[in-house]
Amino acid sequence: MSPLLIALQALLSHWRRHRLQFFSIFTGLWLATALWTGVQALNSQARADYARASAVLAGPAQAQLVARSGERFDQSLYLQLRKLGWQLSPVLEGRLRFAGEQPLTVRLIGIEPLSLPAAMTVAGTSLQGFDLQAFIGMPGQAWVGPDTLRQLGVDATGRATSSDGQVLPPLVVQPQLAPGVIVVDIGHAQALLHAPGQLSRLLVGDEARPLPAAFAERLTLHAPSDDGDLQRLTDSFHLNLTALGLLAFVVGLFIAHAAIGLALEQRRGLIRNLRACGISLNTLLIALVLELGVFAVLGGLAGVASGYGLAALLLPDVAASLRGLYGAQVAGQLNLPAWWWLAGVVVSVFGALLAGVSSVLRAARLPLLALAQPQAWRLAQGPWLRRQALAAGLLLAVALGCWQWGNSLASALLLLATLLLAAALLLPALLDSALAWLARLCRGPLAQWFVADSRQQLPALSLALMALLLALAASVGVGSMTEGFRKTFSAWLDQRLSADLYLTPQDTTQALQITDWLARQPAVTTLLPSWRAEIRLQQWPVQVQGIIDHPAYPARWPLLEQRPQAWAQLARGRAVMLSEQLARRLGVQVGAPLQLPNQAMTVVGIYADYGNPKGHLLVNADWLRGHLPEAKLSTISLNLAPEGIAPLKADLQQRFALDDSRVVEQASLKRWSTEIFSRTFAATTALNSLTLGVAGVALFISLLTLSQSRLGQLAPLWALGVRRTQLVWLSLGQTLMLSSLTVLLAIPLGLLLAWCLVAVVNVQAFGWRLPLHVFAAQLLQLALLGLLTSLLASAWPLWQLARRQPSALLRQFADEA
Repeated sequence: MSPLLIALQALLSHWRRHRLQFFSIFTGLWLATALWTGVQALNSQARADYARASAVLAGPAQAQLVARSGERFDQSLYLQLRKLGWQLSPVLEGRLRFAGEQPLTVRLIGIEPLSLPAAMTVAGTSLQGFDLQAFIGMPGQAWVGPDTLRQLGVDATGRATSSDGQVLPPLVVQPQLAPGVIVVDIGHAQALLHAPGQLSRLLVGDEARPLPAAFAERLTLHAPSDDGDLQRLTDSFHLNLTALGLLAFVVGLFIAHAAIGLALEQRRGLIRNLRACGISLNTLLIALVLELGVFAVLGGLAGVASGYGLAALLLPDVAASLRGLYGAQVAGQLNLPAWWWLAGVVVSVFGALLAGVSSVLRAARLPLLALAQPQAWRLAQGPWLRRQALAAGLLLAVALGCWQWGNSLASALLLLATLLLAAALLLPALLDSALAWLARLCRGPLAQWFVADSRQQLPALSLALMALLLALAASVGVGSMTEGFRKTFSAWLDQRLSADLYLTPQDTTQALQITDWLARQPAVTTLLPSWRAEIRLQQWPVQVQGIIDHPAYPARWPLLEQRPQAWAQLARGRAVMLSEQLARRLGVQVGAPLQLPNQAMTVVGIYADYGNPKGHLLVNADWLRGHLPEAKLSTISLNLAPEGIAPLKADLQQRFALDDSRVVEQASLKRWSTEIFSRTFAATTALNSLTLGVAGVALFISLLTLSQSRLGQLAPLWALGVRRTQLVWLSLGQTLMLSSLTVLLAIPLGLLLAWCLVAVVNVQAFGWRLPLHVFAAQLLQLALLGLLTSLLASAWPLWQLARRQPSALLRQFADEA
């Protein structure tokens, strides 16, 4: 047999006698791979759906003609341009609502297949594959994806009816169509969207040329570009998920790292014998790497399967978050490509190399005889602690640079990563220094042994304690941010959603009729119509909301910054207020001028607008109607006496044919907003809990494995008269002491992490900043949870120690002999 096979057989025989260590390494790689691949499965599914949404109309990049202001324009402009020789294809888009137990809003796209460019495809179908007669004739076709069909609750031969009573053409399933999208002929779309003679954009089929002056006032030409707005908009959400997944991956690797190091230390005699029999160091290292490969493949396969299950469990919450925050539709079922499964195994192999290479190299550099001396591992730890402290200092310098000069989400996440990694690297050195200080205070022999033995255990437990530190710090940071956001969000909702009823009319004509009728109702105490238009500022979509002069707005609309008499200036039509994210995006402050269509206005206030992916402007309603004629009366809010809410709501629905989605009570709207908030952080909370659980598993496996080799240190104490029960309490005290020190360090680290999240990451990701709240009860709860995790992790090893027979302890002296 070759030396490599001999070495492999000898190394693998160790696991038959030490199944616990095999389980430890396998568990670490399995959990690390599962958490990482689960997050990547969620991101992969979402991005695939974004790509499908962008590919509804796919083909060579084309220029488009869109309205200079507003969302739509009259189709007569299209007919006139066609007469001038322009090769154009009209498109109409809008939102269509469907009532039911779970109300659904879809993106309806109306197209004209006859005028589409020849190279274009619609949901993966070429124009040659179109059945034009069936699509554009009567009753026509409504193309829908499988996921949307399930949400509509009808079969492929059925007909769907919108919430306003409009019946769609027969549904035809198109597997390549993105979720939340329905494609129909443009004539059907105009009827369904109540937009007769209206278009959203024109696809330019030939080479774009300058628009005639008569059209340039109404239309603007957009150069060819990719339609990746949705993916760019949600990048911050996915980056945050990826960061949490990476943290969980690192914590999982700590289990494998600690188990590999301890298993290698336990095989010191085997390694010495193999070297003495002539096995070269290179051959031995190759055998160890191949052994890691076996673990990596086994852990990778189990981790990928578990990651798929985890992603399937979290997908509904992630989909609800993306839909509520960004209007992004994500399928409710996973459909992952084959390469994703292979990538999971590759990640496991990479993780195994990361987890095992340092222990292998450290063992290779130790003197051969020193492998049999447990103290040698602690002495070898000294240079490592100094190197780790130096690396931590460099990482802190990088973090400081990111905070001082970084201006992107990538730099914000790098700030978090360097802070956490620096803290983890500093932890063993800080604990060693604390134990050295305690050793100088101890006077009794048992107390001195207690601290000295804790210090000797530190190299074996440091990785598990680092995992506990990171998990607790992440829980403190994310928990403080989430609870602070919840508190701020609730207060913001209480102020902004203070009306009793919110109405969304079908169109402006109906809205004016409802407003006139409500003005004559004695039960109505406050009537606030709100006009809305869509514009672009610096190529960013912006919602412009026009409000009337009413004292309810200064009381209901909290401002972060404002000038004196801000609301009075807004009422006179001379000023504008901006959402915080829009002000940061445009780089304007209170008092600065802002160029709007046809007029420059002064910014007099900045307000929070949580969860809105678009920019938001607040102007006077009369100014908006005068400068943007396409503005629509979109919402009406009103206050009533409590006993008049239900009768008036029923009267409105019956008189104007409004369903529950268009007449919403304040309590329902707040409940819906709060549910969206809770589901937004459900995936984050779940990953945080899993990470803390993985840290507990790391500590448990380290203590359980270490308990096998600690009998040599405990047997002399027992021989000197220390009872086994007392040995158990001493071991428990050592674990709780190290865990308590770790918890004390995790709390300030977690608060620093929370500040980074609300003041740096949130600003870069979403454009708004949250106040930092410190919840003492939450910190105490997490500290107790960390200690409880340590206590549970040490329970079984201590139980085993308590049940040790005297013969097992006596055998340690026989082995020494």
